[in-house]
Amino acid sequence: MTHLPPKEVVQRVEKLRNLINDYRYNYHVLDESTMSEAAADSLKHELSQLEDKYPQLITSDSPTQRVAGMALDKFTKVTHKTRMISLNDVFNREEVEAWVARINKLLPGKKHEFICDIKMDGLACALVYIDGVLEQAVTRGDSRVGEDVTMNVRTIQNVPLRLRENQKYAHMLRGRTEIRGEIVMHKADFEKLNKTRIADGLPAFKNPRNLAAGTIRQLDPQLVSRRPLNFVGYDVLRDNPDDVPTNAIGYDMMNRIGITTSRKTRVSTSIDDVMRYVDELGAIRENFVFNTDGVVVKVNDRVQFADLGIVGKTPRGAVAYKYAAEEATTIVKDIVISIGRTGAATPVAVFDPVDVAGTTVQHASLHNADEIARLDVRIGDTVIIFKAGDIIPQVQSVVRELRPKTAKQFQYERALAEQYPELQFERLGKDVVYRVKGSSSDLILKRSVEYYASKGALDIDTLGEKNVVALVDAGLVKDVADIYTLTVDDLLKLERFADISANKLVDAIQAKKNPPLEKFILGLGIRHVGAQTAIDLTDAFHSIDNLGKATIETLSRIEGVGVVVAESIVAWFADPDNIALLEKFEKQGVKPQYLKKSGVLAGQSFVVTGSLESMGRDVAADKIRALGGTFQTSVAKDTTYLVAGGKVGASKLEKARSYGTKIIDEQELLGIIGA
Repeated sequence: MTHLPPKEVVQRVEKLRNLINDYRYNYHVLDESTMSEAAADSLKHELSQLEDKYPQLITSDSPTQRVAGMALDKFTKVTHKTRMISLNDVFNREEVEAWVARINKLLPGKKHEFICDIKMDGLACALVYIDGVLEQAVTRGDSRVGEDVTMNVRTIQNVPLRLRENQKYAHMLRGRTEIRGEIVMHKADFEKLNKTRIADGLPAFKNPRNLAAGTIRQLDPQLVSRRPLNFVGYDVLRDNPDDVPTNAIGYDMMNRIGITTSRKTRVSTSIDDVMRYVDELGAIRENFVFNTDGVVVKVNDRVQFADLGIVGKTPRGAVAYKYAAEEATTIVKDIVISIGRTGAATPVAVFDPVDVAGTTVQHASLHNADEIARLDVRIGDTVIIFKAGDIIPQVQSVVRELRPKTAKQFQYERALAEQYPELQFERLGKDVVYRVKGSSSDLILKRSVEYYASKGALDIDTLGEKNVVALVDAGLVKDVADIYTLTVDDLLKLERFADISANKLVDAIQAKKNPPLEKFILGLGIRHVGAQTAIDLTDAFHSIDNLGKATIETLSRIEGVGVVVAESIVAWFADPDNIALLEKFEKQGVKPQYLKKSGVLAGQSFVVTGSLESMGRDVAADKIRALGGTFQTSVAKDTTYLVAGGKVGASKLEKARSYGTKIIDEQELLGIIGA
C-alpha cells in the first residue's frame, strides 16, 4: 500500500520544482546564474529523493524528468536524431553500489565493464559529419530539440572540418558520424580574458561554463572566433550500432579521427576500480586545464547499455559521480546559543546533515545577532551552506523562495533568556556580540581551568584555585589546553613556586595526558553534561571525534539525553573557540582513552539519597562506576537499587516502591561494592 505524502512534503516538492525550473531557465536559456551549480545540484538531489520516496508526486514536467532548457528563437531549431539525454547524479560509493545492483538485477548473469571519464563543465554539443565532412553542430537544448550553431562551432580551432583518415576506422568517414561532447573554455584563457576586460573597464565574466555557452549563442561568428573555445568529445553515434561495439572503442575512434578527448578514460572491471579512479581523479582535477565537477561512469558494452534502456529521461547504464560540492542546501531545524570561554554568546544554526566539501556537517556558526538579521535566517528556512577555507561551515544565504509559512524569526534576547535563565547578558557600545554580564574573560577562564582540574573531572593534583589564578594572571594559561605547555622554568618565575612544587605540578599535569574519555568530556564543561551523562556519551560514541560528529537525533536517543542537552552538545562542538581548543589538546598530545566498562555491577543502576557516613556521594558514584554499574541522580523505572542514607524523604521511598526498586541501606551498599 502506497502511503500518501504529508502536506508539507507536497508543498516542498512544488516549491523545489518551481525554483529549479527558474534556475534552469536563467542558466541554460539566458546564460545567467541565480545560484551556484553546486547548490542547484543539491536541490535537485533532494527533489529526486522525495520523488523516489513518494512516486505518486512524480509529474511529467518535473525537473527530474527532463534534461534542461529549450532552443533559443535566434537560432534554427534542429531535432536530434537520437535524444541527448543527461545522467543521474550519484554522490558516494553507496549510491554507486546501488546503481550497479540495479544493473545486475536487470541483466542477471552478465559481466560488466565500466568506462570512466571526466565529467566536463561545459556546453553539450553534437557534431554531425557526413562522409567525414562537418555538416552541422547542434546544442543539446531540451534533449530532443537543440539549436543549430554550426557557423559558430566552425570557428573553434580544435573542431576538425574534415575527419582525419585512419585505416583502422576508415568506415567512420563514410555515411553519418555524430560526435557528442562538451564545448569548454580553459581556465587560463578565461583568466586572461577577464584581465583584459577589467583593464578595459568592463565587468568580469562569472565562470568559464557560462562564458562558453554565451559565446556559442552569439549571432556574430567573428566575435566567437575571438574567444578561445575547445570541443572535448565523449561519445560516437553511427547508424549501424555494430560500428561502435564498446564505449572504449568509441574513444579510440575519436582520438584517431581527429577529435579531442579528455585522454583520462579508464576501463574498470569492478566498483573498487571505479572508486580508485574517482579518488585519483579527485586528487588532481584542480590541475586540469578546464573545470570538472565529477566522473561519468558508463557500462562499456553498448549492447548491454542499450538493453538497460532509459527510465524517464536518463539512461540506466550510466551515472555521473559528483565530487563533494563546496556548497549545498539544507533546512535550519533550530538556532541554539553557545557560551564561549570569553563569555561571548555565539548563535549556531542546527540543520539536517549535509555533505559539503567531502565532510558531513550539521551545524554552522551564525556569528552574532547582526549576522542573523543580515541573512534574515529563520528556523525552517532552506539555506546554502559553504565551507570557509574548506574548514568552518557557514551559512552563505537563505533560499527565500522555499521559506515555509511556519518559518520562525529568531528573537535573540528572548532565546538568551530561555536558554540561559540564570545568566544576564549585555551588548556594549559598538560590540556586535552579547556577553555574560559581570564576568570577565579571565574569570571565565579561571573557572574553566579549575573545573577541568577538579576531582570530579581530571583530578589534577595541586592545580587548585590559587594556582590557577596565579597562572592565568601571569599570562601563562590563556585556555585550558595551555596547562599542558607549562614547564618548571615557567613556574619558577612565579612567587608561589619552588623546585619541588613546580616539578610536582608539571608532573601531575603531564600524568593526565591520557585521561578516561568520560572524565575528559566532563572536564570540557559542556553545558548540561554532568558525570553520568559524560559516561553515557562515552559508552555511546567511544571517542571525542565521534561525539563531535553526532546529530541531535542520535544524541537524543541516548538514555538521559534530551533535546535540550543534545542541542547544547551540538552547539559546543560548533563553536570555533571550542574547535580550536580540541585541536590544541591534540597538538599537545592529550589523548582521552575509552575503556570499555565491565564488572560485577554491569547492568545495575544505583541512586543514593540522603547522607552517607562512610564516604561522600561522589566517591560512592565512582566506586559503583568502576565496577561497571550506573549511577543515577533520581529514581527511574530502570533503577536497580535505592541506597537510603540518613534523612530520606518519604516520597522518594514511595516512588522506589512503586517502580519495584530494591531499597538498601549504606551497609548493604558497602557489601555490594566491597568497601
